[in-house]
Amino acid sequence: MASSPISGSLAAQAQAGLAQAQENHLLRQVQAAQGAKDDGRIEKGAKEFEAMLLSNWLQQAEQSMATVPGADDDDDGGSGRDQMMSLGVQSLATSLASTGGIGIAAMIAKALHNEADKAQTGAAGAAAAQKTQGTEK
Repeated sequence: MASSPISGSLAAQAQAGLAQAQENHLLRQVQAAQGAKDDGRIEKGAKEFEAMLLSNWLQQAEQSMATVPGADDDDDGGSGRDQMMSLGVQSLATSLASTGGIGIAAMIAKALHNEADKAQTGAAGAAAAQKTQGTEK
């Protein structure tokens, strides 16, 4: 049984919306880690973001390369196959990101560490300025 173009389009829109929501969630996690000098959270958030990005890219590549011109859609196994492929792609992306990926996580983590150091230095400077003002009064 082949799915109609409308239901396929709705499924694609739903999947795109879910991927966007997951990316937004990961970005919020990375930004939250930026305020705190917690190296583990920064590294974890950066790797999760890279895994999500890789997963999105791999899913798009799989979808564009998986269709064979002239093939029947009835033989592909339906949504069960799509779900298994999605899980496989997510697992591959997570594995790639955890072993170094393509370097995006390292760049993000470095930038977040620098920002956290600046924030920490700025907070320490503000505290020292308040302390000096308090002693002058």
